[in-house]
Order: sequence, then C-alpha cells, then structure tokens
Amino acid sequence: MAAAFVVLGSICILLLLQYIRTILTIRFLCMQLKEIECGSHMELGLQSRQKDILALGRQLNDLQLKWFQSQMQYEKAEKKLKQNITCLAHDIRTPLTGAAGYVQLARECTDPERRERYLQTADDRLKELGDMLEELFLYTKLTGGEYELNLSEIQVLPLLSGCLVGFYRQFEEKGIAPEVEFESESLRVWADEECLRRIFHNLIQNALLHGRGGIVIRQKDRSLIFENLVSETSKPDPEQIFDRFYKADSARRKGSSGLGMFIVKELAVKMGGSVEAELEGEKLRIIFEIGRL
Repeated sequence: MAAAFVVLGSICILLLLQYIRTILTIRFLCMQLKEIECGSHMELGLQSRQKDILALGRQLNDLQLKWFQSQMQYEKAEKKLKQNITCLAHDIRTPLTGAAGYVQLARECTDPERRERYLQTADDRLKELGDMLEELFLYTKLTGGEYELNLSEIQVLPLLSGCLVGFYRQFEEKGIAPEVEFESESLRVWADEECLRRIFHNLIQNALLHGRGGIVIRQKDRSLIFENLVSETSKPDPEQIFDRFYKADSARRKGSSGLGMFIVKELAVKMGGSVEAELEGEKLRIIFEIGRL
C-alpha cells in the first residue's frame, strides 16, 4: 500500500511539474505575442518537448509570416494607389491649366485669326479633360459592379468607321491615315453598342497618343487586330498594358489617364470577349476578340 502511495505521489509531482512547464511556456508565448503586437518582427521561440505546444508555435509562426506578407502587400498597394492618384490629379490639372491659359491669351489677343487658334486649342484641352473624366467615371462604374449591358445586333464596320471619323483631325495633324482591312464587311455581332464604341475609341486613341506612324486595323474571324509602331523609349509591357493606371515611362502626356486600356479589357470581358497585347520589335499588336456573333 505504501508503495502505491509513493508511485501515485510521484505521478502527481510529475503532472504538477508538467503543468507548471506548460503554464510557463504559455506565458512566455503570450509575452512574445505582445512584442509582436507592438511591432516586433521576431519569430516565436518555444522551449518545450510537447508536440502539441510545438505544433501550436509552428502554426502561429506561419500565421505571423502570412500576416506580415499581406501587410507588406497592402502597404505596397496603398503606396501605389497614392502615387496613381497623385499622377491622375496632375494629368487632370494639366489640360485644365492649359485651357485656362489659352482662354486668357484669347482675351488679350486682338488678332482674330490668332484668337480663334487660341480658343480652338483651349477647346482641345477641355475635350482631353472631358475624356479623362469620362474614363474615370466609367472606371468607377466598372469596378463598382454598376455597369449594365444593353445587348443588340451591331454591324461592326460602320461603328468602327464612325469612331475613326471622330479622330479625323488628329490623323490629319499627324499626317497619317488609318488602314482598315475586313474579311467580312457585313460582320455583325451581339454586343453593347456603347461598350464597343468605347473599346474602339480607346484603342484608336492609344495608338495616336503613344504610337508613331499609322494604325492598321484588320478583321479576322471574330477578332479585330489593331497594329501600330511604338518608339524605343515608350515601349509598353504587354503583361501590364491592361493594368489600371499603367503608362509606359515616357508616355505620361496629355490626354491620357492610364485607364483607357484597363477599360478596354473590362468591357471586352463583360461582353464575353477577350483582349491581349503582343510586342514584336517596335510593333504593338492589340488583339480584340469579340465574344458573341
């Protein structure tokens, strides 16, 4: 009987010691967690032989690593967003300031011909501003899930031709003419007319703003292929060209919000289509596949 009490007492002492070790380990763990909460990037360290405690420590370290990574991504995204907003504010202010300057010159000018030229330039700057604000408004609708499609049967070539005519003066100023090649001039698709018009407008505008030379538009099956040359200093990255606010390094110029190609992709996908970019030497190729025939 005495031996049994000794064995039982030994077991109780061992259990008590194990309990004390566990409590101390948990307290040590809590202290480290408090340090991490205060901003420390330390890794949790546990001096224990208990498998469950060690497993808990490993899981907490894994969670901590994932939290740090997500925090870094969030801070990086927030920094990029602030930079994009700053750049966008600058892009919006530039044509507005330019328009105000030309209006002031027109007021002070006594030569009717020069006054008309100043007013025309001011009007151009305001149109650039209007395009950027329209793109920004469309961007908020697309990202907010508020954009609804109004699908109907549309003949592609007349709609594309109308968009090209809208850029007649810009083509004339650059001394170029677009080349249009259609396998089927009667091609019809089931799409949203405003979406399709905006896609064409943005693709043509992108070629005029950031390209050099003419623009070639070819239709093949369900695809429309927009090709133009780009300069060595403003070659876009095909992997990033459809990202929001993306601009090639030297392409931060008037009339561009950095949202045009992002909007192209969003609208194409909404209509069941797709769009991708290829860069071959100095030739940029945008392949827009219309979703529904």
